[in-house]
Amino acid sequence: MPALFAALCITFATGTAAAGAAARPAAVPAGHYTGTLPDGATWIADTPAHWNGTLVLFSHGFGPTLAADAPSAASADALLAQGYALAGSSYDPSGSWWALASAERDQFATLAAAEHLLGRPGRVLSVGESMGGLVNSQITQDGAGRVDAALNLCGLVAGAVDLNNYQLNAEYAITALLPGAAGVQIRDFSSPDAGAAAAAQLAAAITGAQSSAAGRARIALASALLNESDWAAGQDAPAPRDYAGQEAQEYTWLTSGQLTFIEFGRYYLESAAGGDSGWNAGVDYSRLIRGSAHYDQVRALYRQAGLNLDADLGTLTRGAHYTPDPGSLASMQATSTNTGHLGVPLLDVHTTSDQLVPVEQENAFAAKVRAAGDERLLRQAYVARQGHCNFTTAEIVAALDTVDRRAKDGHWIEGTGAADLQAAALALNLDGGAFVRYRPAALVVQNPAPCGIPSPRPCR
Repeated sequence: MPALFAALCITFATGTAAAGAAARPAAVPAGHYTGTLPDGATWIADTPAHWNGTLVLFSHGFGPTLAADAPSAASADALLAQGYALAGSSYDPSGSWWALASAERDQFATLAAAEHLLGRPGRVLSVGESMGGLVNSQITQDGAGRVDAALNLCGLVAGAVDLNNYQLNAEYAITALLPGAAGVQIRDFSSPDAGAAAAAQLAAAITGAQSSAAGRARIALASALLNESDWAAGQDAPAPRDYAGQEAQEYTWLTSGQLTFIEFGRYYLESAAGGDSGWNAGVDYSRLIRGSAHYDQVRALYRQAGLNLDADLGTLTRGAHYTPDPGSLASMQATSTNTGHLGVPLLDVHTTSDQLVPVEQENAFAAKVRAAGDERLLRQAYVARQGHCNFTTAEIVAALDTVDRRAKDGHWIEGTGAADLQAAALALNLDGGAFVRYRPAALVVQNPAPCGIPSPRPCR
């Protein structure tokens, strides 16, 4: 431990705490603290006027490696007002924005620095948002004895291997079935800008295809492979059998910046893994699409367009040729997945319409947790709203209060149900809530690797 603290610089206002100094008392002054870890990562901590004894360790999402200790400024203010202390790191600033190689290590080092600052907390709650939810799922896997309970917000809990694969499936279908997208590069990008340029080409092809019934049917197929939500921002949810309305809202998501985020981000995943880990060689697309909650929609739109769905699925299956770049799949499995084992209790909260981390990831994660035998520790809750990580401050605080009670009481209480969480959010008199009972559909993705694809896991 002294070796760690020798590398830390802790600053508050204009004062500095000497490295290796005795731990501060729990009555540390309210304020904003910063420090640096041995790998160059920075950390921050914010302390309240009256600390309740609980420390929140926050793992931020994909993007620039800047330290954050709460999902938003508003949630930070509300949590500090409740007496929580907050801490979080930037992750390694010399690495990829897809920072899974360093994130868990840096978060545990930040926890040690915060405990040096504050004294030992009564409870430690780890919170992760988006990519940080994947980081947090690893912390919950490995953190027994250091973390008491955890909260995920819109977490990428299915992991990077699945993420890369279902995104690749959709992009491949677009290039194979929409004439305007033929030949567009969809992986192995030389830069983030190259990925964004490819996304612009894909979006242009989708825009051109939207004007015909055949194009709309094929857009629906690609959307199903992407696990795309059919409830777009600013719109009312389409009826269950309003297949045309569903496709129109899927189209809205695809052409409103979603593809740019995916392809821009793909470069960073590739740079972190030493190549693209995705594959579709050996995938039976007819079998794959039958697992989608949107299968009936796709079939109906194909019939209306006079197209042969089986023929298009056969074209996709015969043409599937992508394999992982050497070493990339093993790297993603080593750094950017979770086992489903939970060392501490975890509450996952997700919006029902998430265009970047589909809510179906919660279904896949729950299956992993059941397989690991830890389902008693997992609770999942859902908010009826469109958009990635689009939570109110009240929803965040109510969920974290629930996790804090779980850590304090040693068992889940009835408060993890939708009605209880909604009542807790409304009782805060902040900005409302929309917790609902919900069950996500299956995640449409090929996994594990089929025979012939290099993988540390058994093939089938």
